Amino acid sequence: MKTILNVIWLILSGFWLFLGYLLAGVLLCITIIGIPFGIAAFRIGMYALWPFGYTTVERRDAGAPSCLGNVLWLVLAGWWLAIGHIVTGFLLCLTIIGIPFGIANFKLIPVSLFPLGREIVRSDQPFASR
Repeated sequence: MKTILNVIWLILSGFWLFLGYLLAGVLLCITIIGIPFGIAAFRIGMYALWPFGYTTVERRDAGAPSCLGNVLWLVLAGWWLAIGHIVTGFLLCLTIIGIPFGIANFKLIPVSLFPLGREIVRSDQPFASR
C-alpha cells in the first residue's frame, strides 16, 4: 500500500516538491557556510519525494546550534518551501482523491520550516536510531 501511495504522491506533488528542495539545496551549497543547509534540503527533498513509510522524529542530542540553524534556515529557504507545501496541499484538497495527499503536504510544513534537529526514519521503526 505504501508503494501505491508513494507513486500517486510522486505524480501529484512529490516530484515538484523535490525539485524545489533540490533548487534550494543547490543554491544553499554555493557558499561554504550554506553547505549544511544544502545537505538538509537534499535530505528533506528525498523525504518529500517518497514520504509514505517514513516519519520524522526529534533528535534528543540536538541543542542550541540546531535551534540557531533553524532560524537561519527559516530565513534562507524554509518559508518559501513551506509556502510550496501550503499551495500544493490546498490544491490537492480540492479533489476527494487528493485530500489524503493534501493532508500529507500539511504534515510536511513543520519539517520544511525547522528541519534541523529532526531525523527521518522508517515508520515501522521510529525509535530504532536511539
